[in-house]
Formats: sequence, C-alpha cells, structure tokens
Amino acid sequence: MSELPVVVVGAGPIGLAAAAELTERGLEPLVLERGTGAGAAVSEWNHVRLFSAWRELVAPAAGRLLEATGWQRPAPERYPTGQEWVTEYLAPLAAVLGTRVRFGTEVTGVARRGRDRVVDHGRDTEPLTVHVRHRDGREELVTAAALIDASGTWPTPNPLGGDGLPAPGERAAADRIAYRVPDLDDPRVRARYAGRHVAIAGSGHSALTALVAFAALAQEEPETRISWLLRRGAVGDTFGGGEADQLPARGALGLRAKAAVEAGLVTVLTGFRTESVDRDPAGRLILTASAGTRLDVDEVVAVTGFRPDLSWLSELRLELDATLQAPVALAPLIDPNVHSCGTVYPHGAKELAHPEPGVFLAGMKSYGRAPTFLAMTGYEQVRSIAAFLAGDHAAAERVELQLAETGVCGGSGLFDEPGQGGCCGTPAGPELISLSPVRKGHS
Repeated sequence: MSELPVVVVGAGPIGLAAAAELTERGLEPLVLERGTGAGAAVSEWNHVRLFSAWRELVAPAAGRLLEATGWQRPAPERYPTGQEWVTEYLAPLAAVLGTRVRFGTEVTGVARRGRDRVVDHGRDTEPLTVHVRHRDGREELVTAAALIDASGTWPTPNPLGGDGLPAPGERAAADRIAYRVPDLDDPRVRARYAGRHVAIAGSGHSALTALVAFAALAQEEPETRISWLLRRGAVGDTFGGGEADQLPARGALGLRAKAAVEAGLVTVLTGFRTESVDRDPAGRLILTASAGTRLDVDEVVAVTGFRPDLSWLSELRLELDATLQAPVALAPLIDPNVHSCGTVYPHGAKELAHPEPGVFLAGMKSYGRAPTFLAMTGYEQVRSIAAFLAGDHAAAERVELQLAETGVCGGSGLFDEPGQGGCCGTPAGPELISLSPVRKGHS
C-alpha cells in the first residue's frame, strides 16, 4: 500500500493543495481531472473577482513548492479574478506537480479491490480501485492507497424548483435559465439580457453578485427589469454584515446589492418558491410560486447553490449527514438551519473520515449542501488529511483555523418564522469563495 499513490480527484484549488501537501510529506499524489487544465471550474467564472485576497488564496505547502522554482507570490492584499487565480497560481502549481496531474481523465467510480460495499473482509488491507475514463473513451483501473475527493460541487447546481427538484417545465425552459452568474462583459451574453425582464433566484453571495452585475446593466440599459426571487419570507440579513464583516470585500458586496434594491433597480419578491415553469405564446416564461404568485419574465438566473455528486462513490461506505450530505462529524458545525455566524470549529482528518478506510471528502464537496465555504478552510482540511495519511497523527489533530466572521447571526432555516434567529450560541460555517463582479482588466 505504501508504494501506491494517493488519488486526488479534481485539479482545483483544494485538489492541487492536497497534492502539494502530500508531496511535502513524501507521499505520491495522483491528481485526476476531467477538465483540460487546472482550475477548470474556476475558469467558468473567470470574469468574477473573489472577495478573498491573495493572502488567503495560496495554500501554504503549495506556496513553498512554487517558491522553490522562483515563482513570485502575488501581492497579498490584491483581490484576483477567477482568471487571475488560475493563470497566476493554479496553472503554475499544476505545472510544478508535473506528471502527478492528469487532465482529460474522469473518475467514474471508486471501490475496494475485489469487494463491493457489502463485503467486510479485506476492507482494511485491500487497496482502492479507481475507475477512470479518458477523453478518448479508453477505460483504466488505477490502484490507490487512499482517496481525497476534492471534485467540488460546481457541476451540480441546485434547481430553480423550490422543493429541491426541477420544477415541472424547468428542464424544457433550459434555454432561458442560467445556473451561473452570467458574464455581462461578453457582448453576446449582454445582448441576451439587455432590455429584458430578468428574474434572479437565490439568497447567497452568488445571488448578490448577480444583483450587482444586473443592476449595473439596468443603469446602462434602462429597459432592463430585475426581479429578485427569495424563498425566505423576508429579506432580513440577506445582504450580510456590511461594515461588520471581517472580510471587507464580502461586506461591500452586500452593501452594493442593498443599494441597488434601495435605488429601485431591483424588485424583491419574498416567499417565492417556484412550483412550475411555463411558456406563454410569445415564448416568455411564466413562473408560478407555491403560494400561487405568478411572474412573467424573459430570462432566469437561478443561483440557488450547489450539491455534491455522490453517484460515483456508491460502492464506498460513506457516513453522511441525512440533511446536508456532509460527513456526520462536520455537519453540525456548518448546518445553515442552525447558524450562519461566519466561524467554524477547527476540523480536519478526524471529522472528514468515513467508515471506508483512507477515503476523505475535502473542499466544497465536504460541505455537502451547506452553502458557504472559504478556500482556506479546504487548505487546512487537506493539510490535516495529508498529515494523517503520512502517519503524523499529532499534526493531523492539531487543526487551527480562524476565519473572518460575517457580522451576521441567525439560522437561515428559521428566516420564515417571525421572531426566530438571533445570535448563534455556537460557531458556524465559513462563507463561499463567491465574489463581486468586475469589468475585465480593472482592479
């Protein structure tokens, strides 16, 4: 087993950080990425600026590995775009890791060698088999000592439907529904939305990002109308902690979104849980909420969060929380029904482990359906996991993580109940690495 690699799924920020940590520990990582380059998911939102600065976006072991090659660390106080995160950090890191990273390689399944999930015997002694499909269709089995799944949740956005499933008619209207923040600096994308009635569904930082971007479009194209669909019963503290947020750029994003609403550029509809999507004779969409409210729009931007794809892990024994689909030891610390204060208990290999030996979910995938995450949380996770796999259990358990608080308290699951919420008695999850929009080329 010691001669086998540790397979890391995903060559994004957390996957590459895991590879750097493993390399520094003398273990051999093998990063499998189905995309064509490092940070493939990040590249899909390359037009957006992060509200984390460079000082929070370079993993410690990765920085040491890069600096040994003469790499120059970006200015720590600068806020990069997704594109800059890839070109200035992720792509160089993948290049340094060299053949330890394979692109165009999709993991289709993982199992214990010669055993399905029912068989007990040999689960502690047999290695893992990672089923791989290459871009040319060729299939391969990779034998691994351990698995770190850092594949993220980007490919599986939540639907517009208010009950967690696509609303009737939603799939048929896919040509008019976007599940990411559109790049309004792209002339073709801009032409799709300019002068139209656009509904933005969601209450997280991606939704605030979209509100700010579309408010700017409405100022430049006055015929553009924006409706903001909130499932919760009141706006409440959806805009975040503002000046009380310890990440200034994150607080500023909420303040800009709030200003857009107060300026009349955005119409807010609370308690709107989409139950069906229809088309009128002119091709416009008719959104109907469970309460009976109807809204006619031209386009929808559904930024309602993401969920993990667990299908290819079906032969592994995972212990996941019934609500969040996160590891059971981690779930109580990040459950948005309980708290959203912006801090999180220190956690690492111990909280991320499963009954299946040597298997860990890390990064955004470890949070399951919890909506908030910071890159530095994932960096600390994989540092602890690498220490555990190297046999340094003291280092694995010595997890120290201090995150900037949001300045907001209250369980999002209670926002429909009058008088509920208030400051949390226990720390909560960190905030999504989501982002404030920029014009390309601007700082």
